[in-house]
Amino acid sequence: MSDYAAPLADMRFALEEIAQLGQLQRLAPFEQVTPDLVEAVLDGAGQLASEVLAPLNRVGDIHGSVLENGVVRTPPGFKDAYAQFVAGGWSAVSVATDLGGQGLPQALATAVGEMWSSANTAFALCPMLTTSAVDLLAEYGSAAQKRLYLSRLVPGEWTAAMNLTEPQAGSDLGALRTRAVPEGDHYRITGQKIFITYGEHDLTDNIVHLVLARLADAPAGSQGISLFVVPKFLVNPDGSLGARNDVRCVSLEHKLGIHASPTCVLSFGDAGGAIGWLVGEPNRGLAAMFTMMNRARLDVGLQGIAIAERAYQQARDFARTRVQGRVIGATDTSLPILHHADVRRMLMSMRAATEAARALAYYVAAQIDRARHDDDEAARAQAQRRVDLLIPVVKAWSTDLGIETASTNIQVHGGMGFIEETGAAQHLRDVRIALIYEGTNGIQAGDLVGRKLTRDHGEAVRALIDDMRATLARVASSRGTAAVMRQPLEAAIDALESASGVLLATHARAPAEALAGSVPYLRLMGIAAGGWMMAESALAAARRLDESTGDPQFNRAKLATARFYAEQVLPTGPALLPAIAGGATVMEFALDDF
Repeated sequence: MSDYAAPLADMRFALEEIAQLGQLQRLAPFEQVTPDLVEAVLDGAGQLASEVLAPLNRVGDIHGSVLENGVVRTPPGFKDAYAQFVAGGWSAVSVATDLGGQGLPQALATAVGEMWSSANTAFALCPMLTTSAVDLLAEYGSAAQKRLYLSRLVPGEWTAAMNLTEPQAGSDLGALRTRAVPEGDHYRITGQKIFITYGEHDLTDNIVHLVLARLADAPAGSQGISLFVVPKFLVNPDGSLGARNDVRCVSLEHKLGIHASPTCVLSFGDAGGAIGWLVGEPNRGLAAMFTMMNRARLDVGLQGIAIAERAYQQARDFARTRVQGRVIGATDTSLPILHHADVRRMLMSMRAATEAARALAYYVAAQIDRARHDDDEAARAQAQRRVDLLIPVVKAWSTDLGIETASTNIQVHGGMGFIEETGAAQHLRDVRIALIYEGTNGIQAGDLVGRKLTRDHGEAVRALIDDMRATLARVASSRGTAAVMRQPLEAAIDALESASGVLLATHARAPAEALAGSVPYLRLMGIAAGGWMMAESALAAARRLDESTGDPQFNRAKLATARFYAEQVLPTGPALLPAIAGGATVMEFALDDF
C-alpha cells in the first residue's frame, strides 16, 4: 500500500478561503488561535498520521481485531499508536477549554480528523465516537456525570461507544427492546446491542457506553426511548475504577471492511442487569443521542473525503510509475500511464470530487463554530440553520463520492487493483460502511426533503441559493477560469431552485412521492454546493495569482481542477431533474411486480 501524506496545502487553502479561519479567530473562544498555532497543529497531525497511523492501516486490515476469552485485542501496533495519540493531546482538539480541551475551532479539528481517517479509518472511529460522546455529556449530562466521565473522556484516557442498534431495530430505533428498571439512584439495564463500534477493546482501561433503552412505563415508538450512561467498569466517587459492570462482548462481527475496528455484539444483564444512570430526561433519550449522531454524521462524511484522498494519492502514485501501453502521439515507449488521456481524466475526477467535498465539509464545520460562538444571536441561528440543512448532504454526498473515488482507484490500477496486495481494494471495502451507518444515505436524503426542506417551506434552501447566486455574480464579473464556471454553475443553481419548488409542492400532496425523489435531490444539492465551493476556490486562487501570494503552481492547479469540475461534474446536476420529479413512477409500480 502506498504511503500517505496529508494534503496540507489544500487543507490550509480550504481553511483560509472557504472556512474563513481568519474570521473565526476573531470570535472570543478562538482569539488565541494564531496562524503559528494552526500551522503547528496541522504539521503535527500530519506527522502522526503519516508516520504512525498510516503504516498500521494494512496491518489492521490483515490482522483485524479478535475476541479471545471475552477480551477484544486490537491489531499489532494499535495500542501503542493510541497511546501516542493520547500523549499528543489529539483527543481534545475542539473540546472547550472549561471541559479540559484545547478549545480550537471545529473547522481546524475537521482538517485534523480528515488526516486520521485518511491514514487509518478503522483506528479513527474510536476517538471520533469519544469526541461525539463528550459533546453529548457536556450538553445533557448531570454535574456528577460530567465530573466522573468527562475528566477521563476528554483526554482520551477512556473511550466511549454509542449503543443504538438491536437485531430487530436497525434504523428504526422506535422498535428497540432493551429495558431499564429503576433501582435506587440508578437503573438495571438488560438487552442486546449489535454493530457497536469499539464496544470492547484493549486500548483503554474503561469504556463508557451510551445506551438507548426503555423504561417500563414508556410510550411506544421513538417517543419512549431513554438514554443511559453504562460504564464497562463502575466508577467510584473519587474517579477510580470499581467492579466490572454487567456488560459483555459476546461476539465480533465479520465485516466487509474496517477489520481493525471491533464491531461488537454486546449483552447487558447476563448476571442481573448492567448498572446505568439516566442521562437527561426520561423518554427524551433519542433527542439527546442526536447530539452525538449529528456530530458523527459530519465525521462520517469526512471519512468519505478522507478515503477519497487516500485513494487519489495511491492512484496518482501508481500512475506515475506504471508503464503500460503506448501513449498516443508519443515515440517514447517507456512513459507511465499518467500520460494516457483517460487515466488523466480519472485522476482529475478523483481530485475534483475530493477537493469539492473537502471544501464543503470545512465550510459546514466553520458554520458550527459560528452557531456556537458568534456574538450575534441572529447570526448564530442563521449558521445553525445552514448546518442543519447541509449535514445530511455532507454525510451522504461525500460518502457517495468516497466509494466512487475508491472504485476509480481500482480502475486506474487495472487488474492490479483487484489484487489485495496493492491495497486499493481495502479503501473500497473500508468506505462502504460509511454509506450505511449514522443513518443510511437514503435516510439522510429523506431527512433533507422531509424535514430540512419542508419544515420552513424552503426558506433555508432559498437562503443557501441566495448565497450561491452571490458567488455566481462575482464569477460573472471575473475573468479566466472563474468566468468559465459561470454557465455550468448557474444551470446547477437554477436546477436546485426548480427541484426544491417541485418537491415542496409534491410533498404537500404526496409525501411518499417526494421522498422517492429525495436521493437524486440530495445529489443535486451536493453537486451544486460543490460547484459553489469550487467557484469560491477559483476566485481565491485567481486573486492569489494576481497578488503573487501563495504557491503559483498550487493556485494554477486549483483553477484547473475547478474548471474540470465545472465542465464534467456540474452539468450532471440538472440532468437529475427528471429523476427528482419522477416519484410517482416509483410509487405507482405494483408491489407484486418486484
